[in-house]
Amino acid sequence: MHNNGEKLNGSEIFFECLRREQVEYIFGYPGGALLKVYETLHDVEDIKHILVRHEQGATHMAEGYARATGRPGVVLVTSGPGATNTVTGITNAYMDSTPLVVFTGQVPSSLIGNDAFQEADIVGITRPITKHNFLVKDVKELATTISKAFYLATNGRPGPVLVDMPKDVLNAECTFEWPESVEIRGFKPTIKCHANQVQKAAKMISKAKRPLFYIGGGVITAEASEELRKLAIDLQIPVTMTLQGLGAFPGDHPLSMGMLGMHGTYWSNQAVSNCDLLIAVGARFDDRVTGKVDTFATQAYKIHNDIDPTNVDKNIKVDLPVVGDSKDFLASLLEAMPKTKEDRSAWLSEIEAWRKQCPLDYTIEPESLKTEFVIDEVSKQTRGHAVVVTDVGQHQMWTSQYYKFTEPRSIITSGGLGTMGFGLPSAIGAAFGVTGRPVVLFSGDGGLMMNIQELVTAVFNKLPVKIFLINNSYLGMVRQWQELFHQEKYSFTDLAASNPDFVKVAEAFGCKAMSASNPESARNAITEALAYNDGPVLVDFRVVRKDMVFPMVPAGGSISDMLLARLNPKTMV
Repeated sequence: MHNNGEKLNGSEIFFECLRREQVEYIFGYPGGALLKVYETLHDVEDIKHILVRHEQGATHMAEGYARATGRPGVVLVTSGPGATNTVTGITNAYMDSTPLVVFTGQVPSSLIGNDAFQEADIVGITRPITKHNFLVKDVKELATTISKAFYLATNGRPGPVLVDMPKDVLNAECTFEWPESVEIRGFKPTIKCHANQVQKAAKMISKAKRPLFYIGGGVITAEASEELRKLAIDLQIPVTMTLQGLGAFPGDHPLSMGMLGMHGTYWSNQAVSNCDLLIAVGARFDDRVTGKVDTFATQAYKIHNDIDPTNVDKNIKVDLPVVGDSKDFLASLLEAMPKTKEDRSAWLSEIEAWRKQCPLDYTIEPESLKTEFVIDEVSKQTRGHAVVVTDVGQHQMWTSQYYKFTEPRSIITSGGLGTMGFGLPSAIGAAFGVTGRPVVLFSGDGGLMMNIQELVTAVFNKLPVKIFLINNSYLGMVRQWQELFHQEKYSFTDLAASNPDFVKVAEAFGCKAMSASNPESARNAITEALAYNDGPVLVDFRVVRKDMVFPMVPAGGSISDMLLARLNPKTMV
């Protein structure tokens, strides 16, 4: 630890700032513009650098770490292609409100704008996909800039912040001064909700006959799950969650409705369409949730709490906006609610009838393996206690339906951007941040191939990630849409002829691997994988190739009119 007043070079200041921010891990990859940083890093022992195999992998690892721990993920990459390789991960973090601080090396200040070797205007490139970004022009500004970056990434609605560091700034020296406080003009997020708005919300809730909580990832970010649980149970209000909100309310509780929206449960969507009060907390009315907006919750008075005022009235006009932190909102509601409670037994009975009308179920056949069975079995064997990471596609939606998330920070998935290749590196990042809970990855074969090089990172660091490969040898979700809506023209979605033997590939990386193709072998493989903790393990589940995720809402349709599996005339083989 260095003291204020010491003379340090930019690279030394960089690491001293990370210490002050209590950074534990850096996910990075060296390069020419960062040679001074990596020279200094050689003698740094209190901050662990994780060598990734691709810069996109670094951003997703940092996302996984951030989502699992609630702390900002830190990325360190070189200029030019190193920086541009982070763009997908930064966008993913921006869409899903994940706190990241991405440090990029840059060519010397005198060469910026001259098309120098490995130069890219990463500040210009990432301006639309970051909360803010900085180009450090003087070593004297470095400490203050880094302090601002962490403050911006973690306060208000979280998100990614980028700091571009020219080579000459990292080499230059100055007197180190750590700022005691951070003031950023124009950035003052509203944390405490307006008391009058909370009182109005409490009044509407107290007299509602058919209320419904619609919960997003903001509740988990705000660490507000306990307040939500108390409020929902005390008032007997059912809870439906977005993909990112799963786990905010226990998935095995009778009031849990599971997920709503395009691949949500039938009863959730029916409840949204028939409720008289919709209480949206930490959610943004995404198009995958609302479906056709002019048919969404038309009978409901809508209350919307969000820390980001730009989310209010963006997609759906609401009746009562409450800007502020979700924990403050729910805690204030707990205090404001009158002691007399409305009888909601009739509403809960109506929901239970919808649940029985179209339950989530699947068939088990002894010689074939369904993805639903694999996910359900993992849920049972882990008792909902695992940190579950998914890639993107059919398996992601089946996970939301069949895994019972019992606690927050249990699902890590790419929501807003839908990034294939997110799963494996994100699971690795989560494994660095989590102890005492298994880290389980569900990935399709298409998504796994996109960042499979990061298997080396998992093996080298002996991370006990359980990689459950849902292998249907298709780009499954695209194939599903081709079958249902594009005349069964399966254009470039069949991977059977080109996929490798994933067991052999994993073993070549030094990873324990096995395969399963029926329920009995799958159950045994899951048990064995969950018990193995000497490093990563991959199970190649050879699942039914043409299975489809139901129920679903066709694009542009109303969530009240779901396409149900039993109404689908096609035979799934």
